[in-house]
Amino acid sequence: MASFLSLALFSILLLCGRSLAQFEQQQPWRQGSQRFRGRSECRLERLNALEPTRRIEADAGFTDYWDENNEQLQCAGVAANRHTIQPRGLLQLSFSNAPRLVYVVQGRGLTGEIIPGCPESYQSVQQPQQEERGQRYRDEHQKIRQFRSGDIVAIPGGVAHWCYNDGDSPVVMVEVLDTGNNANQLDQNYRRFSLAGNPRRQQRGSSEQETTGQYKSGNNILGGFNEESLAEAIGVSRETVNKLQSRDDKRGHIIQGDDELQALRPWSRQAEEEERRDGERQVNGLEETICNIRLQENIGDREKADEYSPQAGRLTHLNSQKLPILNYLQLSAERGTLYRNAILAPQWNTNAHTVVYITRGEGRVQVVGDYGRAVYDGEIRQGQLLIIPQNYAVIKQAGDRGIDWVAFKTNDNAMTSTIVGKGSVYRGIPEAVLMNAYRISRDEASRVKENRSPELTLLSPRSQSQGRASA
Repeated sequence: MASFLSLALFSILLLCGRSLAQFEQQQPWRQGSQRFRGRSECRLERLNALEPTRRIEADAGFTDYWDENNEQLQCAGVAANRHTIQPRGLLQLSFSNAPRLVYVVQGRGLTGEIIPGCPESYQSVQQPQQEERGQRYRDEHQKIRQFRSGDIVAIPGGVAHWCYNDGDSPVVMVEVLDTGNNANQLDQNYRRFSLAGNPRRQQRGSSEQETTGQYKSGNNILGGFNEESLAEAIGVSRETVNKLQSRDDKRGHIIQGDDELQALRPWSRQAEEEERRDGERQVNGLEETICNIRLQENIGDREKADEYSPQAGRLTHLNSQKLPILNYLQLSAERGTLYRNAILAPQWNTNAHTVVYITRGEGRVQVVGDYGRAVYDGEIRQGQLLIIPQNYAVIKQAGDRGIDWVAFKTNDNAMTSTIVGKGSVYRGIPEAVLMNAYRISRDEASRVKENRSPELTLLSPRSQSQGRASA
């Protein structure tokens, strides 16, 4: 009997171990709700609207960086930068140590994310010497995706990607990297690993605006390998390896493309629709789901707004219910527009930090922390970044020209609690409780609960003469 029980217990443990292993394998990039434990504490007495502090120039564009040592960014556990890519510019192949969300502020182009273990199931037709012998060479590769203004692109940590501007105007993209995510097991510093080109090294810890001249020339990761070993591993000549290591390439991390890049085309509309349907199915970790999962969604289209007010503006939320890859990255986003003098209801995020980037216009923002400490009260304008820590209450009011923003949140289903409006905290409290809590009359308590009840989060100006500005 003892032997039988021991054998049964061993079998149960073995089955549990296998089930756990299978579950782990079916959850690639799944990071859970825990955040990086080594981050600094959020002891913020004052918030500031942040401008980029460094710029790295390249042949076909430049990248602006926000100071990652800023205590506000460290509190949220994020890093941020902004790419400007000129027409026919190629953002070189690279990967980073943290998952990221990229918002396309303007422009259009092509991008490729190379997911480990996925097949090269797409082809581009090229015409080398083989065509002279009656053959056509097909270059097999992973999917090429087209992006446009208003798109959010999700990129898991460690996944290599490239980006090409095939339009006639500059592409501007803002990206926020979640360095506090458990996917990053190094440290909380943003690390970019280049696979191509000769990128200039970014100096850390500087708070002053810097340009190309202050940066030393660096190499891609292939440059650290021995030439002979690399040639043997790839199966090419040392001359080719020398080109791959790009030691004499002075073009930087954004280079000017040629006609070959102009010939690239994304997959068909039919395949895009099939990908969308695959992405909307329940994520089960199977190869065909992971390899075809959607990595982007447009949140700039007016028709996709989750909340709309003719007098106040629009609000669009992007979470893992709409874009399943966000379940793995534990990130989400929000796109907001406020018309002239309209207000975003006072609110707080219950389970996420928020990184707000202003894409157009200006407005007044107030942020209040614990014990009623006003940590920010000022104007914020296009191109600035503002960190709103978890549970800090915020209220936004648009200026005379209105205001647009995109917000990146450190949870795949960020929850917002509003103070006023339909479904708010006040609406959920009995009048008697409000009367006693604030020493107000029943009539005042009723007005506090009901005055904004038809509206949700977007609040129209009290004076209709302030009305809506043109979009």
